[in-house]
Amino acid sequence: MKSENGQSLVEFALILPVLVMLLFGIVDFGRAFHAYLTIDHAGREAARAASIGKDNAAVKLIAKNRATSIGLKEDWVDVSTTSRTPGTEVQITITYPFNFITPVLGPLVKTIQLKDTTVMTVE
Repeated sequence: MKSENGQSLVEFALILPVLVMLLFGIVDFGRAFHAYLTIDHAGREAARAASIGKDNAAVKLIAKNRATSIGLKEDWVDVSTTSRTPGTEVQITITYPFNFITPVLGPLVKTIQLKDTTVMTVE
């Protein structure tokens, strides 16, 4: 009968990369979900501000201030409206570049764009 002293070490070495990739994937999914929820909230706050008559610069600043946890920049916020008369709609679109930290997936995918659009009626 042969010795099996190193068998569990070899099996662990074979499964460890799979476990590490799974862990990084879970972390990346959590980060992406947090970023999307944050830009969704910032978009709603910005749309509300635009619907009550704030100008575009103030709307972009509100969106930026509501998304400080992800480092949202004002350049990534787009305010689309033809006029701000009551009954018309204002549309806020936020595009956020998301980078993966997963060792294999990160260099392959580079950056994805998370996008959220919020439409609200001007009061």
